[in-house]
Amino acid sequence: MRYAIEWLRSARKEIDAIPVRAAVRIVETVGQLAENPRPAGCKKLKGHDDLWRIRIGSYRVIYFIGDAIRLVRVEKVSDRKDAYR
Repeated sequence: MRYAIEWLRSARKEIDAIPVRAAVRIVETVGQLAENPRPAGCKKLKGHDDLWRIRIGSYRVIYFIGDAIRLVRVEKVSDRKDAYR
């Protein structure tokens, strides 16, 4: 069963601010989260119940997984040096 993908407005603004090649790669990878929201290499963030992160090059995508409602919500997209601030 597929999950719906939802982007927060702030995450959409962050994706618009990064280089196009990286943005395309990120959008494609996030699209694959609809089939498998916990792919190999994803990690659960400590101190948060439902937040996960996936590494895409030097960028990190932090997202929420709602299994009950079949939803993946992208919370943040940023360079690895700024991802956890």
